[in-house]
Amino acid sequence: MAMTEAWRREPREGDAVRAAEIPPGEEPYTSLLDLPLSSDLNRIGEQLHALARAQGTLQELLQAVVNITSELELPAVLRRIVRTAMHLVGARYGAMGVLDEEGRFLDEFIPLGLTASELADLEGVELPRGRGLLGHLIHHPEPLRVTDISRHPESAGFPPGHPPMRSLLGVAISVRGRIYGNLYLSERKDGQPFDRHDEGVVRALAGTAGVAIENARLYQQVRNSAEQFQRLLLPRLPDLRPFAAGAAYRPASVPAAVGGDWYDAMLLPDGACAAVIGDVVGHDLRAAADMSQIRNMLRALYYDWNAPPSSSLTRLDHIMETLDEAPIATALLARLEPADGAWRLHWSTAGHPPPLLLLPDGRVRYLDAEPGVPLGVAADLPRTDHVRAVPVDSTVILYTDGLVEVLGQSLDRGLDALAVTASRYAGRSPAELCRILADLHPSDGHDDMAVIALRTPPPTGYGRS
Repeated sequence: MAMTEAWRREPREGDAVRAAEIPPGEEPYTSLLDLPLSSDLNRIGEQLHALARAQGTLQELLQAVVNITSELELPAVLRRIVRTAMHLVGARYGAMGVLDEEGRFLDEFIPLGLTASELADLEGVELPRGRGLLGHLIHHPEPLRVTDISRHPESAGFPPGHPPMRSLLGVAISVRGRIYGNLYLSERKDGQPFDRHDEGVVRALAGTAGVAIENARLYQQVRNSAEQFQRLLLPRLPDLRPFAAGAAYRPASVPAAVGGDWYDAMLLPDGACAAVIGDVVGHDLRAAADMSQIRNMLRALYYDWNAPPSSSLTRLDHIMETLDEAPIATALLARLEPADGAWRLHWSTAGHPPPLLLLPDGRVRYLDAEPGVPLGVAADLPRTDHVRAVPVDSTVILYTDGLVEVLGQSLDRGLDALAVTASRYAGRSPAELCRILADLHPSDGHDDMAVIALRTPPPTGYGRS
């Protein structure tokens, strides 16, 4: 007979006798159905539930560490930290308070979780500076858990329009042993107060947050230094009057902030104005150094105003052959020359995108022509010169492909978008136009970008030798 069947059998004669024969001090035999297991099972269930919660939170925390440390831009890092903390503990609201240099007040406050209507209600309200409970955490940087904010002795209340908040969990974030700021969470979505588990999770996240913030700050310092170095290599446009001119440069948004883009311009003895745009292959200090070297050599070559642009590019290509580890670069060399009461654009290109001509009435057109091969590829191949009449008060725009290129998409889409923007802001000065084109660029920002624009004046008094 199966054991389960034995447990379920009806009582029989003799059962009482056998029970009476059990020695004193021993419990009588009972079936499993008679054991008091309910409380034990409940306790085991609670422990299993807590274990599953901890395991699930640990996995989420590990993923959060990966996500946070993958960010390099500091504003994105701070918002990612707040949003991750909200997700881990199920908080409706979250904020990051960044301390000032003295560590006394909040210099920056980044709130998340507010709805559009809640944000509208707070319009015009000054962001917190660190009073009340926020100030308590500044001066006492230990984890803070409050069930009822209004009942805390240091509560300073909320400004008009602030959404109601009852519970608070605050944890300080330190960077290199110094308190950088505080992470605030309020209102668990399930209505329960924050518990010790929530506090432990957020404290663990805060440790990772400090590392991520430090990495982002170091990256920003390196990026700023590299960008400054890049800008020092680029020339300041000289006085090109009577031409109106402008230029702009933007570094890449990827970690390698420096690159090989450059521009240059100068007046020539015959009254023409020469301009060049170029792009050395690479996104590092080597590319920036190569760019500076090529720019200086080319400047010396195109100052020879008797030589056509194609000749200057060819001579540069042959010089580059003599260099160790000669770089590869694209370039476009152009001259605006006085001709028959107007102007003509005389240019040659080494694998570079075509010039964009912005006419006085706002119409735009690309001056498509044979692009030639880049510098450093085949110096013996002939290069072609191109000539185009340019009316007075027209703007010639030269740019690098970083301004228009999106990886995986046709370059034509970026070129079309650039032309539309140029036409829309045709009335702006060349300097303003370049800044606008750099700010509203259609590219994905993976590459650095440069743009230079020249506007033709009335050709009065030209033709000097």
